[in-house]
Amino acid sequence: MKGKVVIITGASSGIGRALAKEFFLRGANLALGARRIDQLETLKAELQSPDILCIETDVTQEADCKRLIELTIEKYGRIDILINNAGLSMRALFLDMDLEVMHRLMNVNFYGTVYCTKFALPYLLETKGSLVGVISIAGHVGLPGRTAYSASKFAVRGFLDTLRIEHLRNGLHVLVAAPGFTASEVRKVALTADGTPQGETPRNEGTMMSAETCATYIAEAIIKRKRELILTFMEGKLTVFLGKFFPSLLDRLIYKHMAKEPYSPLK
Repeated sequence: MKGKVVIITGASSGIGRALAKEFFLRGANLALGARRIDQLETLKAELQSPDILCIETDVTQEADCKRLIELTIEKYGRIDILINNAGLSMRALFLDMDLEVMHRLMNVNFYGTVYCTKFALPYLLETKGSLVGVISIAGHVGLPGRTAYSASKFAVRGFLDTLRIEHLRNGLHVLVAAPGFTASEVRKVALTADGTPQGETPRNEGTMMSAETCATYIAEAIIKRKRELILTFMEGKLTVFLGKFFPSLLDRLIYKHMAKEPYSPLK
């Protein structure tokens, strides 16, 4: 990774922040995008590297995504890896949910990936680089109470899988990374039925995979140019396996598991 140029969206917290640290320690040149520019500057100061490019970026805005790519090229002259990590979650039954919540999730999770990829792709093709999408197990199986989240993550997986095939003969590497439940603030800011933030996580964050461990796995998968990464055994690999071979059983298990959450909308 030494000297490689890596763009990471949603780099102000959680997996994105951990990815920034991981690639910095591996010698990469970083271009970090997030809405909270103050958090990016804090991370830059923590890493004690004035060369890190921090760009205020709202991935729902096409112009912001274009600017992120253009400023990266202006500074570094190339792009080797684009990690589409910016994401938003939600928690409500579709029956009760304002449709604006669906729009917001699709705009951040799906269109944010589309916009950044559109503008970075020509440069990634030049370097035969890596295009990465950070989805979720919710992008492999439907999670009740998270309809908009699952829909957006399924959409990202379909989009990136198709790009992999389109560029099968010109060296583009495409990785779809699906962490299981990972400790981060994503559940605290998850939207409720009316679009307001949830405010607190319904899960025990201390029992989950750390963002730092997740980032290490993703970095290794990029180096090995894997096409897919599914993390954790019980909530990741086993879930995907059951979805392929025992889908009806999985439906019942997922419903039971998600209904156990405090204040679950399934109850």
